[in-house]
Parts: sequence; C-alpha cells; structure tokens
Amino acid sequence: MKATTTQSPADAERRLKSFIAKFEPRHQSLIRAVRKALRKRFPTAYELVYDNYNFFVIGYGSTERPSDAIVSMVAGANGVGLCFIHGASLPDPHKLLLGSGNQTRFIRLESVEVLGRAEVKALIAAAIARAKTPLPSRGRGRLIIRAVSAKQRPRRRPTK
Repeated sequence: MKATTTQSPADAERRLKSFIAKFEPRHQSLIRAVRKALRKRFPTAYELVYDNYNFFVIGYGSTERPSDAIVSMVAGANGVGLCFIHGASLPDPHKLLLGSGNQTRFIRLESVEVLGRAEVKALIAAAIARAKTPLPSRGRGRLIIRAVSAKQRPRRRPTK
C-alpha cells in the first residue's frame, strides 16, 4: 500500500508509532533515540517511512523522492543500522562501513551514541556533501509514510 503526501502530520506520527511498536522494547527505544538524533542532524530533511517485508526504514533526504535519500535508519528483528545510500563511494579510512553491494553500505547501531563518534559524523558529513540534491537550508522536513507491506518478516526475535 502506498500512502500519499496529503496525510496529516498527526496521522503520520500515529502510524509511525504503530510500526515501531512491533519491535522488542529495547529496539523500540533505540529506534526512537536514533530517529531523534537523525531528526536533529537533518532538521530540514524529509523523513520517508517504509514498513517493508524485510525491514522498517526511515530515510532522510532533500526531497520526497527516495533516490534523494542521504541516509536511512533500518531496523529488523536483529537490530538497528544506519544505511548510507551511496556508501560504496564514501571515504571510509576507519573501515566502519559494512556490505559489498555496488551502492549501499551500513553500520550497525548498538546504541544511539554510535552516531556521536567522530568517524561516524565524518561519514554522515561526506554523505551530505555528495548528495545530488542539497538539503533545504531552512524549514522543517515532513514525515511521509511511503509504503507499507501487508506481509512482513517478524520484527521481534522468536522466543525460545
């Protein structure tokens, strides 16, 4: 199901809250903390939300187009990560970026404090500098629920 951008901010926040509620409590807390930190770092960015089959994703970009996303927070049953959409081309002297695809790389976020590390801040700054479309210089980005999959992998690990 694809959502339109005409949804009210309150409706979008309510839906977002319901997506996060599917996760284990510790992942819920981490998702909320990472979102808050990324919102602070990208105050003018659009937040594009996808509750897909494999992952829950909040992308941060300069427009409503997914191709303009700079980074995304990605969450699944195994944890939370920060995905660099064009990470394969970023300088990574500390070898933090994981993945082997042609375009995307990611780092695992055990805690929100990882975002405050100098080497992670440098990766984010490099991603912003290389963005095709610059972030707006003022204003506040909107939260947009882009897509929700009817069928999804579990958001919590199975209990033994």
